[in-house]
Amino acid sequence: MLPDGERFGLIAQLRRCGIDVASSSARGYGAGNKADYLWFLKSARGELYKLDTQLLFAVEFGYLARNDYDEVKTELDECERVLAGLIRSLGG
Repeated sequence: MLPDGERFGLIAQLRRCGIDVASSSARGYGAGNKADYLWFLKSARGELYKLDTQLLFAVEFGYLARNDYDEVKTELDECERVLAGLIRSLGG
C-alpha cells in the first residue's frame, strides 16, 4: 500500500484529468475554427484515456473496488463514444 501522500496525489490527478476533459472541449469550441476544435477534442479524448489509466492504478493499489471501476468505465466509454462521434462529424 502506498503512503497517504501518494494516494492523495492520485486523487488530485484524477480530478485534473476530469477537469481537463471538459476544459479541452470548451477551449476547442471557443477557438472558433474547426481545426483547433478537432485538436482540442482529440486532446479531451486523450484525457479520458489517461483518466481510465489512473483509475486502473487506483484499483491495483486497492483504493478503488473493481466493481466501482467497472461502473465508472461504463461512463468513460460513453464519453469516449460521444467525443469520437463529434470528432468524426467534424471530419477528424
